[in-house]
Amino acid sequence: MLTRKQHELLRFIQVRLEESGISPSFEEMKEALDLKSKSGVHRLISALEERGFIRRLPNRARALEVLRQPEDSTTKPVRSAPAAEEAPLRAPKVPTPANDVIEIPLHGRIAAGVPIEALEGHSMLPVPAALLGSGEHYALEVSGDSMIDAGILDGDFALVKRTNTARDGEIVVALIRGEEATLKYLRREGSMLRLDPANAAYEPQIYGPDEVEVQGKLAGLLRRYH
Repeated sequence: MLTRKQHELLRFIQVRLEESGISPSFEEMKEALDLKSKSGVHRLISALEERGFIRRLPNRARALEVLRQPEDSTTKPVRSAPAAEEAPLRAPKVPTPANDVIEIPLHGRIAAGVPIEALEGHSMLPVPAALLGSGEHYALEVSGDSMIDAGILDGDFALVKRTNTARDGEIVVALIRGEEATLKYLRREGSMLRLDPANAAYEPQIYGPDEVEVQGKLAGLLRRYH
């Protein structure tokens, strides 16, 4: 069963697709549902996607497809924002990319060398929506060079999907002994966990299973050039 806001957003997207063949932007969805920020829109879209009501078309930041409507479709349609200029009659209607940006929590700095205290502070980082998939995300500023061979540099922002599970070989945020966090490849050696760097100058770190907690896995990177 969908929440009222999820139901309203699904109906709004459907109406806009029927009117113009183009998905509404995050700003249009935010205004239509009277939300305070685009991050609220992102959470609603992720929830609808996970429940199989919509899907994102690949390589397009502003392309959504409605797969189905809820059986108890009784919510009144929300107001539709002004439609974009329509294509000529009978012309194919192809969704076009947009520079939608959402804000995700930025939690301090994370070590890519030796573990340091992380998840301190709480501000927001604007991120292009196209860099994120479904699920809940947060960002960490990278400190150190132990993941340089994986293309992760000091000062980068690691975009992390929140999860407590990961497969061997994935780059994860690992919380060590409940106090320090690091960004490393996760490997399993019997009952032990090995955190591997991507720099020959650093040694792998080996811990017992009760010493390491996966807090997310790398979903993308954001780099600023000064």
